Amino acid sequence: MDVGRVYAEEYGRSVSVLVRVFGDIDIAEDAVQDAFTEAARRWPVDGPPPSPAGWIITTARNRAIDRLRREAARADKQAQAALLHAEAEPVEEGAVPDDRLRLIFTCCHPALAEPARVALTLRLLGGLTTTEIASAFLVPEKTMAQRIVRAKAKIRDAGIPYRVPHESDLPDRLQSVLSVLYLIFNEGYSSFVRKDLCAEAIRLARVLVALMPDEPEAMGLLALMLLTESRRPARTAPDGSLVLLADQDRTLWNASMVAEGQSLVRACLRRGQPGPYQLQAAIHAVHSDPPTDWTQVVQLYDQLLALTPSPVVALNRAVAVAEVDGPAAALSLVDELDLPSYRVFHAVRADLLRRLGRPAEAAEAYERALALTETEPERAFLRARLNSVARGGHGP
Repeated sequence: MDVGRVYAEEYGRSVSVLVRVFGDIDIAEDAVQDAFTEAARRWPVDGPPPSPAGWIITTARNRAIDRLRREAARADKQAQAALLHAEAEPVEEGAVPDDRLRLIFTCCHPALAEPARVALTLRLLGGLTTTEIASAFLVPEKTMAQRIVRAKAKIRDAGIPYRVPHESDLPDRLQSVLSVLYLIFNEGYSSFVRKDLCAEAIRLARVLVALMPDEPEAMGLLALMLLTESRRPARTAPDGSLVLLADQDRTLWNASMVAEGQSLVRACLRRGQPGPYQLQAAIHAVHSDPPTDWTQVVQLYDQLLALTPSPVVALNRAVAVAEVDGPAAALSLVDELDLPSYRVFHAVRADLLRRLGRPAEAAEAYERALALTETEPERAFLRARLNSVARGGHGP
């Protein structure tokens, strides 16, 4: 069995269980890392255990207890406290009946700044590296590393408890929880290979909707994830290159995910409380019902831009405008945006220039997008487009 696959699938669960057991982030992370190191040493020789996840959690717990007993013997009060916490492990489930979702809520404590809440939860629940989280946030790696360290220090110094939040606390923390789930999903979807992260985000979103059935934004986020994930089988060509939405073979889409996502969008619309995730889900629902009504997509982006006036939303709106008013109108909108480090900005701008018959400028923009792109399917697509415009080609 591939230890790397088990790590990707079980890291978040293992850390969340150990945080609940010991009440300490660093102890939990160190113990789980030790357990996976031991698994990498033993499993190739002895074979994988019947329950890899259970083996990791049990091994991590035993390692942590052994370490704490040694440190407690040296009168380390923090180790003594963690050991007592482990020996008195609570059994009640409380308001959040899932260890991973519980850890998301506790990491989203109001004492932490929202970016720190999201970053820390991505680290603990998704097992993402600091580099991956920095990429998701579009910030330098050093900045993200400092953010995570400060968040851990804040939890330790402020004595923020790792407990199930009271039901009255849940609504105030919802926005950060939604952000966490969305970024976990996006990291999995944009990587093309981390399907486990998408599946985990969808699973947690389902738990969240069941937990808070009166929160339409939770329902909207679940719909958005399902409609996006439904297209995964059609996203890449046989050679591994990216396939744009307009060129995808819709018969490859996951029909049950599409149907469920559309049903959730309709339920959200009946509530009449539009929010950013619901609007994004509605946009994806329009795309999933061919032919795409681009005028409706622009109108939905208008609403989304009013709620979340960000340059990324404006960029996505410009893509829709290109289908309604043409690439020239869209390019004028794109050129007003300041997103020099965002690969999608340069890729969109390159495509608009290509469609306008300006190959030299398009090639320059494609080269900038390539320099910022790491996943091979996207790089293959961009290289093909760059080669095309270099030969003087352009599309509709």
